[in-house]
Amino acid sequence: MPFLAPNDGFVNVFNLFEIAGPEGQQRVVDEMKKIVDTADFPGWVSSTVHEGLDTPGTLNCVQWRSVEDLRARYAGEKFKKKTVPLFDQIATSARLLQTEVAFSQVHPSRGDVVEISPDRDDYTVFIVLGVNPEQQKELLEAVAQPEPWLFDVPGYRSHTYLRGLDGAVICNYAQWDSKELYDAFHTMPEEQRPADVRAARVRARALATSRFANTFRAVHTRSAG
Repeated sequence: MPFLAPNDGFVNVFNLFEIAGPEGQQRVVDEMKKIVDTADFPGWVSSTVHEGLDTPGTLNCVQWRSVEDLRARYAGEKFKKKTVPLFDQIATSARLLQTEVAFSQVHPSRGDVVEISPDRDDYTVFIVLGVNPEQQKELLEAVAQPEPWLFDVPGYRSHTYLRGLDGAVICNYAQWDSKELYDAFHTMPEEQRPADVRAARVRARALATSRFANTFRAVHTRSAG
């Protein structure tokens, strides 16, 4: 199964699609599954398809051994002439976020590494923060810090911060028990959070130039070998 781990050396590409409605979402998921099930590209490690929960959309986490392998895939004629036009047609917006894992924290009851799999029942929250490249490091330092207090928050499973290779984004891939428990955490009064966490959140809001968020469930995965 795929894992998100710091220092694994993988390039993690999040293919993030926004879609007009449930029927369009299912079509994108089906098309992604076809690509995943036939994937045989040099340097390809794994792909995990997620379907949107709160808002129609899809998320495909594709792991590559190197940027060079990824670029070779993007340069392929089939990708440029068939794959890209297909998803441009059925999605209202598409982002291919090239990232690497910078920080990860897992609840002690969930092991020591983040696993992403349809065999799990994770309620997955995916957040993308836009940032000026010269401030990416500062934003990452503000948010990507150990937060052991979360181990006592009901429903918390894990969260992983990934830095965009272009310097323009930071992504947060977080796993929770359920929507209800995540919503309770998300709307938690600020005074109930530790002081250092409150300060980091204030700094992050000042540095981030945009914010996107949606929730997902992993529905299909396949790995090389």
